[in-house]
Amino acid sequence: MPLPASPTEKTSHRRRKEARPAELTAAALDLFVEKGYAATRLEAVAAQAGVSKGTLYLYFDGKEALFKAVVREGILPALAEGESLVSGFSGDSAELLREVVGSMWRLIGSQRLGGIPKLVFAEARNFPEIARFYHEEVILRGTALIRSVIERGIARGEFRPANLDAAIHIVISPVLMRMIWRHSIDCCAAAGVADEHYFSEYFEIMLRGLRVEAAPRGSQ
Repeated sequence: MPLPASPTEKTSHRRRKEARPAELTAAALDLFVEKGYAATRLEAVAAQAGVSKGTLYLYFDGKEALFKAVVREGILPALAEGESLVSGFSGDSAELLREVVGSMWRLIGSQRLGGIPKLVFAEARNFPEIARFYHEEVILRGTALIRSVIERGIARGEFRPANLDAAIHIVISPVLMRMIWRHSIDCCAAAGVADEHYFSEYFEIMLRGLRVEAAPRGSQ
């Protein structure tokens, strides 16, 4: 005859059976990044979270809703942190840009969340609804954040006048490519460049292009 479960075991079992939404989104993130959007099944998400598929449906009405929750819980707070940083920063705009981009990499790119951009770019044409959502809630907000820093630098005479739309893409694209590489071909260690070296060169090249050139000696 099996021994009765202890109170601790009962509590643990009940907690797993009634998994909170955060546990479900954590399981979903792992599977989205590992398998992609199309190949991720809700049954697998529920199993990884230790619940039934029916329990998952108590919180999310389908895979699209679950994906949106993953993005809103994981990526949007990182963008909000960047916005807060900009609003309270009083130093040089080049340093601010370093801080904002560094924060985005630390909170998104270097984490499991960094696999989400790869998923969206790879599956956007097959799932335009998630691409549209990602564009509206992440891309537009992220580009607005970078725009605000570049505009600040131009207004303060720290950055040269630039085509803002082009400059924003030039600033963001190498960071996104690093995320995509990290979650694709880098499984073979193909990059061969440590993050600290990559970003050291990235900032050096990018900021040289943005800064106002110093006037030559002897010029009026």
